[in-house]
Amino acid sequence: MQTGVDLTVAAKALTEHWSPRVVGRVNDQYVKVAKVKGRLAWHAHEKEDELFLVLDGVLVLEFEDRATVTLMAGEMYVVPRGVRHNPIAEEECLVALVETVTTQHTGDVQTPLTRSIAEQLGP
Repeated sequence: MQTGVDLTVAAKALTEHWSPRVVGRVNDQYVKVAKVKGRLAWHAHEKEDELFLVLDGVLVLEFEDRATVTLMAGEMYVVPRGVRHNPIAEEECLVALVETVTTQHTGDVQTPLTRSIAEQLGP
């Protein structure tokens, strides 16, 4: 029998910033949680939209071609495919993400913070 997943508890349990963990799957979408602080990297996902849902804290999404979006706990935003963005959290922030199973963590760039899909699936 399956049990429910408390997204906030799952995100709090993570030990590394910017290291998402898959906690569920809906059709061809992964539901992930992450603990974030600082800046990730400017990147884009050419073929996939990306949903950010703030569980706790404040997340800022910078964009090259549009106004910055600031999300508070309980708020979500969908970054459309192909849009260059950079997530930032001045203080530690907990987020849930909904992404197509093919979505690469940092899209079109590789950084020391980049995590493979295999790493995000965990042990």
